[in-house]
Amino acid sequence: MTKRNEIDSLRNLSGDIWNVAVDEYAKGYLKRRDLLKYAALIGLTGFAASQDLGFSGTARAAAAGGTVRVGLGQPTKAIDPITVTDPASIGVLSQVGEYLILDDPKDGLQPKLALSWEADETAKRWTFKLRPGVKFHDGRTVTAKDVVASFERLVDPNSGSSALSAYKGILSKGGAKIIDDETVAFDLDQSNSNFPFYVSSDVYNAVILPADYAGDFEKNFNGTGPFKLESFRPKQGATFVRNSDYWGEKALPDRVEIKFFDDEQAQVVALQAGQLDVIPSTTRLELAIEGNPNFKLLSMQASSHDAVHLRTDQAPFTDKRIRRALALTLDREAIVKGLLKGRAIAGNDTPFAPIFPSADPSVPQRKQDIAEAKRLLAEAGVPNGFEVTLTTERAYDIPDYAVIIQNFAKKAGIDIKLNVLPQDAYYGSATFGSSPWLDSNLGITDFGHRGTPDIFLNATLKSTGAWNAAHFKNADYDALLVDYGKARDLQAQRIAAGKIQNLLLDEAPEIISYFSQYSRIASTKVEGVRFTAISHLLLDRVSFVQA
Repeated sequence: MTKRNEIDSLRNLSGDIWNVAVDEYAKGYLKRRDLLKYAALIGLTGFAASQDLGFSGTARAAAAGGTVRVGLGQPTKAIDPITVTDPASIGVLSQVGEYLILDDPKDGLQPKLALSWEADETAKRWTFKLRPGVKFHDGRTVTAKDVVASFERLVDPNSGSSALSAYKGILSKGGAKIIDDETVAFDLDQSNSNFPFYVSSDVYNAVILPADYAGDFEKNFNGTGPFKLESFRPKQGATFVRNSDYWGEKALPDRVEIKFFDDEQAQVVALQAGQLDVIPSTTRLELAIEGNPNFKLLSMQASSHDAVHLRTDQAPFTDKRIRRALALTLDREAIVKGLLKGRAIAGNDTPFAPIFPSADPSVPQRKQDIAEAKRLLAEAGVPNGFEVTLTTERAYDIPDYAVIIQNFAKKAGIDIKLNVLPQDAYYGSATFGSSPWLDSNLGITDFGHRGTPDIFLNATLKSTGAWNAAHFKNADYDALLVDYGKARDLQAQRIAAGKIQNLLLDEAPEIISYFSQYSRIASTKVEGVRFTAISHLLLDRVSFVQA
């Protein structure tokens, strides 16, 4: 099919909102992958299955059977979908737990426990039709009652939910409603055209659990997924077996065996010894397997980033000229090539990663300009620079990134002292007044991938945001967030996004110099390993290569 014929057929799928996106695709402004994601967002849930947009490969015939062996870090606490935050727990959880929607890194929003979804004219009420006949592992049928109870727990301030910051200002207690056994409605606090992402795997706590869930997940791991619990050993690992009553295609492997490790180097040693098939990836581990034909690095571009916050309510960063000056000292391309070995893309000091279709690509990219940085400092009354302490966490590549920022800042006369804390000490209680993350004058914080910029925009920069470490309070910004949430088509979203991007470049409450790739390391003996950039590990399609 020629592109012109393809575009003509695409225009017949829906109305004006969809046709705006098709126009963007026809002009070359929107990639096929982004068009597919946008189709899923507005509820064209059959689109991904019925349209060939270049992602259908010829897969090798997969034989069922075998055990997939996985290495993960240690869960930081008891595995409970409501409170989980660490990558290892999310990897375990994704064997048994499912969401209304999966945000697939290749195909965008994919129906799981929800078959379809649609918004009213205001995008303030969203209605979801549930997949009939789905059963929990204990044999009970999933109904709207279970779905509503799952979200009511997540938005309850007294539940200890780790998703409260994601839903703040979007969905409150009482907002999820039963229409009938197979229909759920969400009445939002404010209009949001990207709400399907909030009930997808992007909010990794949003696993659908039984209505009477009592917080004892580790006893039975009772979910709806393609695997069910065989055994669980705290601090050691877990095994899962194929769920023969699964509503969808049955898992290919017989079993999944997960082992927890205290040390990442021990994971790669076990992989090299043939004891594991899949492990997480870090720069150090990638170097350990580089050039070895027995292993492969599986990567995807993500919206993950390490944000540098600048306290807009404390000197010296009360002056936006000083904030912009620090941002201008960084050579983003050098950081991508050096620190991240080219496995990232340059950021532009806003959460709008280039992979987001709504990002406005016409907004100028900030580049290193030491002369302009010095001019701004002089204009702000500090021609000889200033001293400041950067507080951050001892995790991932962040300590090295802190040193790079320190060295670049020196070029403009800014003297940065480093205060690198253990990760748990940096986050503290994760509340204002008792968290170096949220209270420090200057800091670096890692943010995992999301399929839409909304959570970043609301939680990290909105005046009332739960993660607003910059203490940024700007009425114009808050109003633009409302406009962005109300936008019902891609063109309107991009207009609102462009205004937000330009405002943040001017105000510079945070520096985002790159968006990272997310990777896993796997043995070449396995095929079909899938994962999301937020740590889900999807193993139901794994098969083993015959020697």
